[in-house]
Amino acid sequence: MLPPVDFKDIQEKLSTHFRPWNRSFQFWVRAVDIYTGYKVFQVRVSFVKDVQKQEAMWERQHEVAAEKIYSMCSDLGGFFLKIAQIIGKPDLAPAAWVKRLVTLCDRAPATPFGDIQLMLEKELGKSIGEMFERFEMDPLGSASIAQVHRARLRGDKNDVAVKVQHPGIQDLMMTDIRNVQAFALYIQKTDVKFDLYSITKEMETQIGYEFDFIREANAMEKIRHFLYENNKKTPVLVPRVIRDMVSRRVLVMEYMDGIPILNLGDEIAKRGINPGGKIAAAAKQRILESLTLAYGQMILKSGFFHADPHPGNVLICKGSEVALLDYGQVKDLPENLRLGYAKLVLAIADNDPIRAAESYRELGIDTLSQCENEQQEMLRLAQTMFDTKLPPGVVMLQPFSEESSIKKIAVRAFPEELFSVLRTVHLLRGLSVGLGINYSCAEQWRSIAEEALYSAGRLKVKDMKSRVRRRGLIRRFF
Repeated sequence: MLPPVDFKDIQEKLSTHFRPWNRSFQFWVRAVDIYTGYKVFQVRVSFVKDVQKQEAMWERQHEVAAEKIYSMCSDLGGFFLKIAQIIGKPDLAPAAWVKRLVTLCDRAPATPFGDIQLMLEKELGKSIGEMFERFEMDPLGSASIAQVHRARLRGDKNDVAVKVQHPGIQDLMMTDIRNVQAFALYIQKTDVKFDLYSITKEMETQIGYEFDFIREANAMEKIRHFLYENNKKTPVLVPRVIRDMVSRRVLVMEYMDGIPILNLGDEIAKRGINPGGKIAAAAKQRILESLTLAYGQMILKSGFFHADPHPGNVLICKGSEVALLDYGQVKDLPENLRLGYAKLVLAIADNDPIRAAESYRELGIDTLSQCENEQQEMLRLAQTMFDTKLPPGVVMLQPFSEESSIKKIAVRAFPEELFSVLRTVHLLRGLSVGLGINYSCAEQWRSIAEEALYSAGRLKVKDMKSRVRRRGLIRRFF
């Protein structure tokens, strides 16, 4: 007698097999729709001569596109939530996009608790009851790769955060990123004269690391040790790892009690403080300075840094202390790129177009000039790409605009490993714009860059004294 046919099992296997194909189809249908919508609109708006009418038309087009992008990222989840985090920033995207996409931070669908329990007990080899005195079934947040639950270990008085990976997420995200790579190749050949493909390759490498929580735990401990050892008081708080409760798909760490930086304005208002007043402005300034100082030290002194400072990973704790979460994306810069970037920071801080161009060449950024004032435009491009303070006259990055630096100076090759620095600076800029503070990270990092170059023998004592004296004169007379 033949065994009974399990139609449910067959259905699940078929669904699993065809899921990547379905996701690819969904992505391409939606991406092509959004892209062609803009291309058709560009033709339509070119026939309108009134500038105000053009601006109103662009605003409506951005609103339509924002809804479509939100729908795609929300429905597909996975890697597209990360895409939403990257493009949904006030300095990079139209206001309509930002308003819609900012709500997608940590909004991935939660995995049912039963599946989380199975994963947790399989990875750590004990039952939840054996390990935890209490375990909250509803997650604190669910992101693209994992979700986090609050719990308390047996025999302990302090709470912990338990990070558990969504089952089967790795295969889906790899499918997503390969589709985005193909789309990036097309875009860079037709519209944006920038090496987008190299950026997506670096993203593939970095995201591949995020699935290994043992690696993340090691990175968290390394950065925590560096920041706590190199400062009298660490500029940002880093969670402590519970070492005997770490596996490839589960990570238990110290629970950080704070509010997301996106909710800072509401929290200030709740306390009866004017969000637009001097007290609030000073608190925001301290928060931004602490975060920027930590990143300057990590990138320029250590070369090993947290590479994902999107708003969902930044908490504000008591006394305006900043906690930095999620160390899945970290980067270890090679020495030549670390020091080359230190030189570029000094060129931007000093407003020096000649050294900015030299630094680009040293870093391996291959450009092709398509304008008359090449040196000034190169500096403008460096400021736009690698500083949190936008160049004069630039309110928002507009890569499709004819006045954009990327239109005037094509970036034909961009080192993959430098993308993490680029992304980090842009995320810091997004935070500064969101807090209403326009500042230059290059200026704040100037002394750190000088120290890094001096320690490597790339800057002599007399040069250091000359630079300090010159800065003193600038402050004195201006």
